[in-house]
Amino acid sequence: MARFLHLADIHLGFDRYDSKARTQDFFYALQDAIETYAIQEQVDFVVIAGDLFEHRNIQPATLNQAQVCLQALQAAGIPVLAIEGNHDNRPYGTKASWLRYLADWGLLILLEPGNVAAGEPFYSAWNSEERQGGYIDLECGVRVVGSQWYGTSAPKAIEQIADALQTLPPSPAHTILLFHHGLEGEIARYQGALRYTDLLPLKQAGVDYLALGHIHKSYAREGWIFNPGSLEANSVEEARYERGVYLVEVNESGIHAELKRGYYQRPIVRLNVTTNGSEMPEEVEAAAIAQVQQAIQSGKLVPSQEPMVELRIEGQVGFDRLDLDIRELQRQLQRMSNALIFLLKCDVDSVAYVSPLPDDANRLEIEQEVFTDLLAANNVYKKRAAELAQGLIDLKGRQMEGRSEPDLYELVQSLVLTQE
Repeated sequence: MARFLHLADIHLGFDRYDSKARTQDFFYALQDAIETYAIQEQVDFVVIAGDLFEHRNIQPATLNQAQVCLQALQAAGIPVLAIEGNHDNRPYGTKASWLRYLADWGLLILLEPGNVAAGEPFYSAWNSEERQGGYIDLECGVRVVGSQWYGTSAPKAIEQIADALQTLPPSPAHTILLFHHGLEGEIARYQGALRYTDLLPLKQAGVDYLALGHIHKSYAREGWIFNPGSLEANSVEEARYERGVYLVEVNESGIHAELKRGYYQRPIVRLNVTTNGSEMPEEVEAAAIAQVQQAIQSGKLVPSQEPMVELRIEGQVGFDRLDLDIRELQRQLQRMSNALIFLLKCDVDSVAYVSPLPDDANRLEIEQEVFTDLLAANNVYKKRAAELAQGLIDLKGRQMEGRSEPDLYELVQSLVLTQE
């Protein structure tokens, strides 16, 4: 029997929201996950299926975070087996990456296929002295095989991997393959996802557990394909995905993988306000404030946790969007919620009124309806839209007649004073 922890898409050094505290979240998530589900569970080994880092070039603090976590596993006698993902793979034409650096220091085992073009075998056994190799047979009776980030050439690479697997010496009881790529149908707008049939050659070549990464949502297929998702949400939108780490037991009866989520993750709260076009700016602001207050009262939003919060205003508005002071409202809501990051998104359309006109409408009728529609789309003017439209037509007529500016101003003033 063997027990291991499957991680992927850790993204140490994440910096999307320009927040040091948010960057630290990814370190805390990794540290807590390995303490809770690797060290305390006394697993035999840990696998990282790509994207340990957010960037290929990392800051010293990010490297230190990785070292702290890997040293904790090393002290517990738990080996870490990893592959590069698309975020942390070596730049084209170079031989070094930060994962290679960690492997050279003995903090992890980086499993990579050989350079066939240079005469190397596609897969060779891990050499602990040279710290090189494409697969390793562990004492717990499991073979772990590595791969690379293949991008659009993944289907062809799968065929090459499957062929290479069948040329290796007899495997222990079970074979695990680390592969950083996504399966189609799991998330929208993902180009280049693999079909299930693309992966079947791996199953036929003896892979019992395909440890995937790349897609930030957990999923499993047919009892042999597993993707834990990202350790932390890389965006507010990803909060809707279930994610975690897989604690896996491999025994005579097969694969038993359980998704675990009980480690540090910063809470993310998403709220929504829908407008119908009849509200004034202050009413929209009041609705946004009420949404946050309600979320706090219901316990959905806990200010002491310093959550990430997104509030989206959607629908239609009958006023100029610039009349809504988004920046000040955002500051007010952030103070109220004590959010680490508060994202206020205003995705609204202006109310549009289109009056039907007969095909034989004359120019004056068309002008009247155009001005009326424009005025009716604004809450301030819509009650007097028809009257004000006539006033604009009169103003245009005076302008074309060459009336003096005082005469034009007098008409405008009369319209404004009537409005007030």
